[in-house]
Amino acid sequence: MSIQTITVTGMTCGHCVSSVREEVGGIPGVTGVDVDLKTGRVTIESDTHVTADAINAAVAEAGYQVAS
Repeated sequence: MSIQTITVTGMTCGHCVSSVREEVGGIPGVTGVDVDLKTGRVTIESDTHVTADAINAAVAEAGYQVAS
């Protein structure tokens, strides 16, 4: 199991959290996604390594971006 943590900017409400959770959770291999609205931290659990490109693309599809 692999665990990665990123910070997503621009989330302001529960709908934002749901959108990010849904898009990131749709990445092949992802088994769990925990999103903290207050801090913007997103913890991603997966059974394989998920690339930063895949995560960035999923977050962008939700309408947000990963903080650099």
